Amino acid sequence: MSLDFTAARLNMLDSQVRTNDVPDLVIQDAMAAAPRERFCPPGREFLAYADAQIEYAPGWSLLKPRDIAKLLRALAPRAGESALCIAAPYGAMVLSTIGLDVTLRLPAGPARQAADRALEGYAVKTDAGELRVPPSRGYDLVLVEGAVADLPAEWLEALDKSGRGGARLGVVLRSGPVGKANIFVRSDDGVIGRREVFDATPAWLPGCEPVASFAF
Repeated sequence: MSLDFTAARLNMLDSQVRTNDVPDLVIQDAMAAAPRERFCPPGREFLAYADAQIEYAPGWSLLKPRDIAKLLRALAPRAGESALCIAAPYGAMVLSTIGLDVTLRLPAGPARQAADRALEGYAVKTDAGELRVPPSRGYDLVLVEGAVADLPAEWLEALDKSGRGGARLGVVLRSGPVGKANIFVRSDDGVIGRREVFDATPAWLPGCEPVASFAF
C-alpha cells in the first residue's frame, strides 16, 4: 500500500507544528508543499513526517518538523530575501518554496549528493565546501539545520552589513544533553543581538561537536 504523503504532511502540521506555537500560514503552507520524504533512504519514507530526526546521509540529519518550524517562525523569512542554508537541505526546500533566493552549503560527498537528489526541481543553489566558511557574505538570513557546540564567527560575518539591519541567523547551540535554539540579529548600527527561543536536542553537525577534554 502506497503512503498518502499529502495527508501525512497535513497531519504533521496539525500534530507537530500548529500545536507548538507556529501559527504562521506562510511557513505552514510551505511545509505542506515540501516533500520531506525525498530525504528518506529508500524504504524509510514512512518516517518522513514522524516526530523524529531523519538521517538523509550517514551522520547528517534533518531537524524534527517541530524544531525546523519553530526556528523558521523565529527567523520570519520573507519572499525575495537571500538565505544561506548551512547543512539545511529541508530548510532550503521550505525557504525556496516561500520565495527566497537560497544557497545550500554542504561538503562534497554523500550528504550533498542526497541533498541534490531531494532538491531536484527546486531553485536552490548548492555549494560544496567546509561548513564553517560561508561561500560569500551579505545574506538576509542564515539557517543551520543541526546543533553546534560553538558558533563560528564566520557565520555572523555572512550576515548582510548594508546598514539597513535585520539580517538574522538561526542555530541550535548545544554543549550537553539539551540545546537552545538561538536567533542572532544584526541591528542598523551593526550590533549583533541574541535571543534564545526554545529547547531542542538535534544531533551535532559533523565537525561542530564539543571538543573532548581530559580530566586528571
